Amino acid sequence: MEFRHLGRSGLKVSAIAYGNWLTHGSQIEAEQATACVHAALDAGITTFDTADVYANTRAEEVLAEALTGQRRESLEIATKVYFPTGPGGPNDTGLSRKHISESINGSLRRLKTDYVDLYQAHRFDHATPIEETMEAFADVVRQGKALYIGVSEWTGDQLREGHRLARQLNIQLVSNQPQYNALWRVIEPEVIPTCRELGISQIVYSPIAQGVLTGKYRPGQAAPAGSRATDEAGGANMIARWLDDELLHPGAVADRDRLGPRLEHGPAGGGLGAGQRQRRLRDHRRVPA
Repeated sequence: MEFRHLGRSGLKVSAIAYGNWLTHGSQIEAEQATACVHAALDAGITTFDTADVYANTRAEEVLAEALTGQRRESLEIATKVYFPTGPGGPNDTGLSRKHISESINGSLRRLKTDYVDLYQAHRFDHATPIEETMEAFADVVRQGKALYIGVSEWTGDQLREGHRLARQLNIQLVSNQPQYNALWRVIEPEVIPTCRELGISQIVYSPIAQGVLTGKYRPGQAAPAGSRATDEAGGANMIARWLDDELLHPGAVADRDRLGPRLEHGPAGGGLGAGQRQRRLRDHRRVPA
């Protein structure tokens, strides 16, 4: 396994990270989740990414159970805050000081750890001043509950402002977590150059387009049994945007210039905010990843 520095920090993470969106606590049983985590550890993966909203907090608990007995200092654990959890009260979502301070405590309790290595803003919160958000993150770091701060699906301008405030507050904003793969490359014009300039790493999700790029889904054929496309617990809705015969054709990646508008906006009815360009993500994009 290769290891890389996260941003310009001294923290090293495995080049391949293990994420548990749509799986732990929902798509697969706990026993299978533990087996997958142990296989990842055996392969040299030390970086594990989750979020409080995954399976409505259950994914964090399942990950903690799967990591039981592992040396904490040998792991890098990341989680996220923003999307609604719990009963869905008015302060159960967003990046306010209240929600961040309460959410980190809940995540640490579920993950059975005193700190997370990386705490990430799961989206940008247009309803909360970014100054309040970054100050709350700084308090989390100073309290020893998180070592570094990251974000997910922020635009170039949002990243630049967050990075500026982080420097003023003497904390490190080290990562951005966007969707990125051979079919979905909209971060390339703006987000990647900005992050390169600021020293912010990408921890990408859906690097193989939820399995589509493996070739397991064939145009004109039914989805394989047991695949995400057959998962009625939510997985099928998430992958639906890619299950279009034209996109599934073996030449779709090479023919990306012709398919560009469809790849950026997604087939009608697709999930993951298919009707919006990634670099214009707003807080009404309600599908976490």
